[in-house]
Amino acid sequence: MIAFELSDLPPVNATLNTIAAVLITAGFVAIKRGNKQLHKRLMLSATVVSALFLVCYLAYHFGVGREKPFAGHGWVRTGYYAMLISHIVLAFAVVPLVLLSIRAGLRDEIDKHRRVARWTLPIWWYVSVTGVLIYVVLYQL
Repeated sequence: MIAFELSDLPPVNATLNTIAAVLITAGFVAIKRGNKQLHKRLMLSATVVSALFLVCYLAYHFGVGREKPFAGHGWVRTGYYAMLISHIVLAFAVVPLVLLSIRAGLRDEIDKHRRVARWTLPIWWYVSVTGVLIYVVLYQL
């Protein structure tokens, strides 16, 4: 049997964020090419992956109960914290935007879906990508 600890979750979270970013990108390409069904499947898949990430992230932070400190100094530290703060703020903002986008899309409220998704997509993509970058900076560099 394979033992799994909550402290093993950071690379899992980074992988989930990577998958979400790829699905979001592919969903955007699909709708630009006019493939609504593929767009719908990809964006719903991205939502499931992002929700799974959120569960794992919360399990890690509530279970392990500590943050990994950033070891950089100078302008690198400033850049890291600018990225981290924007990531956190936008991560909170994107949740209702994703839910509104999904709701409008599933109800075929296309105009509303486009208005909300115009903001949702770049924010969601940014949050997913910066989540991976934060992991790389904290755990790999």
